[in-house]
Formats: sequence, structure tokens, C-alpha cells
Amino acid sequence: MSGFASANDLSDKIISFDELGPGLFAYTAEGDPNSGVIVGPDGVVVVDAQATPAMAQDVMARIATVTPRHVGQVVLTHYHAVRVLGASGYGNPTIIASETTRDLIVERGQQDMDSEIGRFPRLFRGKESIPGLTWPTHSFKDRMTIWLGDREAQIIHVGRSHTAGDTVVWLPKEKVLFAGDTVEFGATPYCGDAHFADWSRTLDAVAALGAEKMVPGRGRALMTKDDCRDAIEGTRSFTTDLFTRVREGVAKGWGLKDIYDDTMGFMRPKYGSWVIFEHCMPFNVTRAFDEAGGLDHPRIWTAERDVEMWKALEHGTAMKSAEVHS
Repeated sequence: MSGFASANDLSDKIISFDELGPGLFAYTAEGDPNSGVIVGPDGVVVVDAQATPAMAQDVMARIATVTPRHVGQVVLTHYHAVRVLGASGYGNPTIIASETTRDLIVERGQQDMDSEIGRFPRLFRGKESIPGLTWPTHSFKDRMTIWLGDREAQIIHVGRSHTAGDTVVWLPKEKVLFAGDTVEFGATPYCGDAHFADWSRTLDAVAALGAEKMVPGRGRALMTKDDCRDAIEGTRSFTTDLFTRVREGVAKGWGLKDIYDDTMGFMRPKYGSWVIFEHCMPFNVTRAFDEAGGLDHPRIWTAERDVEMWKALEHGTAMKSAEVHS
């Protein structure tokens, strides 16, 4: 038994389906991964697919309360299993992702799938409904635009932050942003595959869009410009504080376990109440330790590496020498 903090998170969350504007909706659930919905004249776009086809059916049920139209397109903001493995639950949609996200699925999609299923038992309760990896049918380099009648939706590979392939969906006329995990609100950013040194710059690009309403990766729908700004700056503060603290430990020559204990003590007073803090922090500090030591491309998380890392940081057991970055 891995003992991940998320293993004890088995209670169902209260789901909200909030209207951001005509035909624009946020599917949120108390800090679980969010989805966005854009209703067009000929079909529906879903932003992030949920973890399983079974969970996608609940999104479909909410969509059915506002339109009889089918889901024609699913946009993947990045490659993580909790975001993408539900795609087959929407029928046979076009699946859009950045080229970098597709490359990451090729490189590590199966390991990520196996890893996340082990970490999040509640989110993957319907795992038997997953047919396999979700593959994009269309990919793009920097940006693409889809038109839903006269509604413009820009799909932008905004920069490296939560992953190297992070994508947002921006509706410039409505000033509504579906941010994926580049931005969180009252929820701990997961940084196990992050690029800390780039994240703040990516948030600058997100802020420059000028969103007045936003669906963050986790957390409630944001309905004001001030809330959008607070979410961006909260995410910036968390990731900057964490990486700065870890870099200080690396500069002192400390090992990973000592840096983890120090960083937990430093971060907990300000951020410890955020959703999934206890779960994310071992992964976050491990990745920050690697990046501070010069490893730009995040190492692949496997189910076995997850368990070993968790035991080493939470319980002080030894890690294999190959797993300790020096």
C-alpha cells in the first residue's frame, strides 16, 4: 500500500455546473480536476475530459441540461491522466492538443496512466471503462483557432509551467479563459512534471490576456477580474516560494529528505489549507530538487517510483541510488 495522502480521499465531491456566459460553463467539484464547456451552434467543445469515461458521462449529463447538441471536440490542456482518459466517453470527438503534449503522451503516457491510477483511487473508480491512452486527432505548434458560429476560441500553447505542453482556451470577445493547470485557485499546484523557472513567465502571458472570468485547473469558477488576478498571483506565489526555498537547500548541499522537511515547514503555514497540499508536496519538492540541480526535462514518474519517493520523504526510508539526483 502506497499510503499516498490521496488514498484516504474517498468521499464524493459536490459538483457545480456554473454558467460563465451564454453557452459557456464550468464543471467543478471542490478541488477535483475541472472541465470547461463551450456550446456552439453545431456542437459542443469540452476542455479537459475528466479521468474516466464513466466520469465523462456526468459531464455529458450536465451538458444535456443546457443543450441537445453533441460533443464534437475535446481540447486537452496537457497530458495528465486525470485530464485526458475520459475522452472516449464523449463519443467520437475530434481531440485537440499541442504538439508538445502529444510528444509527452508518446514518451510517458502509459507510465503516467499507471502512476495516476495508483495515486487517485477515487478519481479512477471507473478505471475499467478506460479503453487505453487518449491520442489527439489534431495537434498544433503554438496556437490554433476554432470558430463556433461567430464565436472565436483561441487554443494557445501558452508556455511551460505545470507541464511543457500547457494549453489554454481563450475566448477574446467574452474574455473567458479555460486555464488548465497553469492556474489553480485555493488548490495546490501539482508540480511533479513542472518547469518552475518558466512558470512565472507563462503566468505573465496568461495575465496579459485580461480574463474577466476563468475556469482554473482546480478550484471554483472565477466570475470576476479580481478573482482571476488572485488565482494567477496565488499560483505564482506558491510556485515561486517553493522553488526559491528548494534552491536554497540545494545551494547548501542538503539532501532531498532534508530539503523536503524544510520546505514543508516553510510552505505549510501559508498554503497548507489548500486542497491536495499533503499529496502534492512530495512530488513538487522532488521535481524542484531535480530542476534546481540542473535537470530541465522532468524524469518520468512510474508507479514504482511514486511509492518509493513517497516512502522516502514521508517515512524516511532509503531511496535507490539511481533515484537520488545529485
